[in-house]
Amino acid sequence: MSIPSLTQVVRPSAKAFVVLGAVSDKKGVRIVSSRETSKLAKLAASLEITGASDSFTTVIDPEHPTTVVGIVGLGSEPLSPNSYRYAAAVATRKLAGHAVVAFDLGATDAASVQAVAEGAALGAYSYNEYKTTPEKKTPVEQVEIVADKKITVDLSKSAITAQALSLVKDLVNTPPNDLYPATFVEHTLTAIKGLPIKSTVWDEKALAKDGFGGIVGVGKGSSRPPRLVKLVYAPKKAKKHIAIVGKGITFDTGGLSLKTGAGMIGMKYDMTGAASTLAIITAAAKLKLNVNITAWLCLAENMPSSTATRPNDVLTIHGGKTVEVLNTDAEGRLVLADGLVAASKEFPDVIFDIATLTGAATTALGTRYTGVMGDADTISHLVELGQAAGENFWHMPLPEELRAYLNSDVADIANVKPGNTAGGMLVGATFLKDFVGKTSDKPDAPQIPWVHLDIANTANNAGGAYGYTSAGPTGVAVRTLINLAETYATA
Repeated sequence: MSIPSLTQVVRPSAKAFVVLGAVSDKKGVRIVSSRETSKLAKLAASLEITGASDSFTTVIDPEHPTTVVGIVGLGSEPLSPNSYRYAAAVATRKLAGHAVVAFDLGATDAASVQAVAEGAALGAYSYNEYKTTPEKKTPVEQVEIVADKKITVDLSKSAITAQALSLVKDLVNTPPNDLYPATFVEHTLTAIKGLPIKSTVWDEKALAKDGFGGIVGVGKGSSRPPRLVKLVYAPKKAKKHIAIVGKGITFDTGGLSLKTGAGMIGMKYDMTGAASTLAIITAAAKLKLNVNITAWLCLAENMPSSTATRPNDVLTIHGGKTVEVLNTDAEGRLVLADGLVAASKEFPDVIFDIATLTGAATTALGTRYTGVMGDADTISHLVELGQAAGENFWHMPLPEELRAYLNSDVADIANVKPGNTAGGMLVGATFLKDFVGKTSDKPDAPQIPWVHLDIANTANNAGGAYGYTSAGPTGVAVRTLINLAETYATA
């Protein structure tokens, strides 16, 4: 989970490989830097450097013919902090093998300097825990951000944010024979060590005793029993309370409603929601945000066996509501139901759940937009913060008529509508909504503001890396939710 060291400097050190920026405008390509760049601009034009996003070129510095510099595309004007974040990640990834990289991108404000630092740290991520032969090119170890000394920036947030995403990616990359509910708990306790976060862990016996029937039901088919983890970060002067519930299916075979062989590949990613939840609360504690955060990690392994939950079984969720299981491959909503009920009992100001919930998310939105459903005001705020962070969220509806799809003849609700292929992402969220509590014990109290993030389509990048999105696990929504927690801390 290591990231490069981040330092703000007035000029690059002698040992650093220097990266300059290129911007495309109506007149062509403009080189942006703290130095004179007229000769470089002419060279860039002759080499047909466009300044486009995801472009990176190395050239001989015309001012210093023995020196090679990098030119990274910043995209088109107007530039935003996200332009710098994106470009820095591209360059850092391309420059693996260089120990020290200095970014001289002409950043003129604190937000842009911080974005360069964050992007560079994200771009340096690598995972080699299970490779017997080390990578030939080691990740960048030190990053320098060139800026005027009048600009003073605390780069700790950039570092903490990058560490949070690295935590998610490391956990998701870990193979399922080594990461299962009990070992996930071990990783969790290691991650919060030394932080002002209290933990409570339910094992399989405690889960059964306290009525967490969704988690127990999903996990009962595995020889590696389920767990529930509650993490509490509670600064004394905090006025707001955020609850986050994360789906943590460490491997999903589909249970008795078995997936295909090809469909099972990649199902170690099904715990991304729980990993993200853990990363967000640890980042908040490191940043000392003045907001209460309670995180619920719902951990189980969904396996087929003689003890597994069957289609038509009825489970009793925490709090007493019953669910008829009609498809054991719709298991994420069952563990989340337990977590949502438990979170609601504490009457937080808002509840978020994060889950790789439905394949329908990809059908609806492709692979770069995360569907969000629930409280409209909270979603509007989330979407705005996501745009600033360079993360795309799309507000999806929750039509009331979908609830009838989930009626059961024998239980309070069914977990799926058999045979229905329409609006699968929306149906999954409709199920979850049934388990979100009210703002108080009063009968007429409104429902707690709640937002469901279905990251099934965006949690993993199956293609090549782009910008600050690496191949494999992406850590989607973590940066935006850290920023959102900051806004609650100052509310």
